[in-house]
Amino acid sequence: MRSESEVPFSDNPFTISVAERVKRLPPYLFGKINKLKYEKRVAGVDVIDLGMGNPTDPPDPLIIEKMTEALADPKNHRYSVSNGIANLRKEVSARYMKKYGVQLDADTEVVTCIGSKEGFSHLCLALMGPGDTAIVPAPYFPIHVYAVALASGNVISLDCRDPQQFLTNIEYTCKHQYPKPKLVIVNFPHNPTTTVVEQSFYDDLVALAKKYGFLVISDFAYSDICFDGYQAPSFLASEGAKDVGVEFTTMSKGYSMAGWRVGFCTGNAEMVRALSTIKGYYDYGLFQPTQIAAIVALRHCDAAVEKVSAEYQVRRDALCDGLERIGWEMERPKGTMFVWAKIPEPWAEMGSIDLSMKLLDEGGVAVSPGRGFGEEGEGYLRLAIVENTQRLRQAVRQIDRCLNKTPMIPESE
Repeated sequence: MRSESEVPFSDNPFTISVAERVKRLPPYLFGKINKLKYEKRVAGVDVIDLGMGNPTDPPDPLIIEKMTEALADPKNHRYSVSNGIANLRKEVSARYMKKYGVQLDADTEVVTCIGSKEGFSHLCLALMGPGDTAIVPAPYFPIHVYAVALASGNVISLDCRDPQQFLTNIEYTCKHQYPKPKLVIVNFPHNPTTTVVEQSFYDDLVALAKKYGFLVISDFAYSDICFDGYQAPSFLASEGAKDVGVEFTTMSKGYSMAGWRVGFCTGNAEMVRALSTIKGYYDYGLFQPTQIAAIVALRHCDAAVEKVSAEYQVRRDALCDGLERIGWEMERPKGTMFVWAKIPEPWAEMGSIDLSMKLLDEGGVAVSPGRGFGEEGEGYLRLAIVENTQRLRQAVRQIDRCLNKTPMIPESE
């Protein structure tokens, strides 16, 4: 019997057998939802899409203006450099000093990525191999697991919703696992659960890394999206962090530049060099006008980032107020662009995937099932606060009508 990984040519007896690394990838649990969402939209249904953290807001006009100007220069249409133009790396270094008090060498401790997801994946390829193990926070953002698997590494997922217990479990694993884990991945503010940490967490993590000899990758994608006065700490701000690890940041969220694909890896010079080496073989760098516009964004758009974060807080409150009004439970996030909501009874018995399909098919609201982030995510839904407040309130009404078959609860506003 032919396996699903073997694809026959239409009129050819031979088969294509994909690499083992591809066979190791699990089925894509969001596939059914994405397919139904596409079919609904083709049929003209107005789907309220809270499934993906895909910003709907445009970048600051100053960024677009600089991009337009850079596009007019013929020199900017040539190949760029794979590690990022010097002035952009210097601007990243300056921002780390200004915001976190972290000194970075722009030449050796900063590399520009085609989005942080690309950089993260290629760094795993540079660091991991057969027999190597990475500890990953659970519930997990899928690429944290899949990038390790594609690099032929093994994954141990540890629940991160209690950060102190997460640290305890990391140490327990290091004591009892042979060979010891090579890599620990952290992601705070956390996607999908929105869990946050204080600087002391990273202080302890650095101490563990030095004690047990593992490397650290901090996925700091939501550094700019924080609420209620909370400021997410940088892993690199802990003493000794650059000795053991790196941090990925992105301009997708706070700068509303998701499609521009601008990310950075900063920190340990050897790890940055390893990533730069891989990238030197795989790509010619980010489109230069995009890099030039990113320089202007980092240099002049702090106020715009603060405005974006404030808007997400308003949206968070609108969605949480509505869900609580219809009986849902959640902890209001202090960061990210998501709400991690516990599925109420009796719908929890259905499972998060089937419930997500129901909400999309019958309610016209797309959400992410918790099961799509691993077993630890079951019993929850992740809802992205990327729509405006009016649409978020409408989404709550449609969820209520879909599940309770009752007239929509009026808003208190």
